[in-house]
Formats: sequence, C-alpha cells, structure tokens
Amino acid sequence: MKNMDFLFLRLYKQIHFEHLANLSIFGHYKIVFTYIIKMSNQNIPVVKQTKWLAIVPQLIFMAFLILVYYLFSINEPVIWGCLTYLILSFGSRKILAKYHNKGMQLTKAEKFIEAIECYERSAEYFKNYSWIDKYRFITLFSASNMSYREMALNNIAFCYSQIGNGMKSKYYYEKTLLEFPNSILAKTALNMINSAQNIENNRTL
Repeated sequence: MKNMDFLFLRLYKQIHFEHLANLSIFGHYKIVFTYIIKMSNQNIPVVKQTKWLAIVPQLIFMAFLILVYYLFSINEPVIWGCLTYLILSFGSRKILAKYHNKGMQLTKAEKFIEAIECYERSAEYFKNYSWIDKYRFITLFSASNMSYREMALNNIAFCYSQIGNGMKSKYYYEKTLLEFPNSILAKTALNMINSAQNIENNRTL
C-alpha cells in the first residue's frame, strides 16, 4: 500500500491539467486516492494548464482599451481600461460558459449527477459553436490550453467515476481521446483504469 500511495501521490503532483481524474471506481484505489485528496486539503483537485501565448493578445486588447480612454481624455485611463477588460472577461465567461461554470460549482459541491447534466450541455454547446471554443482567447478571454469541450468530456468522465459508474467513465475518456488525441488527462486516466483492471484481474486468477 505504501508503494501505491507513492505512485498516486507522484502522479497527483506531476500532472498539470484542468481536472485530475481518479480511480474511485476500483475498490481500494478509492481509499488511496481519497487519502491523497484529503492530504492536499481539497475535496476536488483542480489544476490549471495555461497557454501562455494566448495571454499576449489579451494584453494587447487591454492596452488598446487603455489607449481609447487616454485618447478620449478620460481620467485614470489605466484603471478604466483594466476595469473594462475585467468586466468583458467575466461577462463573456458568465454568459458563454455558463454550463461549464455551473458544472464546476456542482462538482465542488460533490453533486456529480447534476454536474454531468451541465457538462453535457456545455459539451454540446461548444460542439455547435466550435469557433467560440477555438478562439476562446478572444471570445472568452481564456488562456486555457484545454478547450472547453475537452474539459467538458473529461469532467463527465470524472463525475461518472465519482458515482461509481466505471464503464461510463471509461467510455467518456475514450470519447475524449477520439476527439482530442493529445489529451494527456484522458490518456493518463485510461492508463490508470486499465492498470487497475489488470491488477484486479490478476487477483482473481
């Protein structure tokens, strides 16, 4: 068990994604991972991955806003420019990513079934309006390296793992990889699930 604790703890510290999946669907692995989560002082671990190049156009846009206020001789153009940027940033995410945000709140509250519904609607929305997701550094003022649809699919898989539905969890991680072959989160989660299944199968032999 000590070796297994070390394995999961090392994985927890090294992976840098929007959400870390877990193996709660496999007996004693739930105990191990729950222990790690408690040690991190978080019920639901959330780690963000930033695409730093996406920050550049956002800084340019902020500078543009400051310039506009300056040209119109507005007092404190820097403050007003930054304030306008923040309002647009939070406003666009509040409106366009409302299902994602609601899902996050429900996940942190451990209301996983309700969260799945929100993530499904988020995934469908960003599928229908893929251009919003593709250019999220402008439309959502987001520097996330992971698209909102990819996050939604991974989050659905994560939530299914939390309610003990291993088949559905694995299905959605596999679905994520079909659409996003480079999804490190989905790859790692599937590797962990398959490893756990192999161990369980060996125990039954």
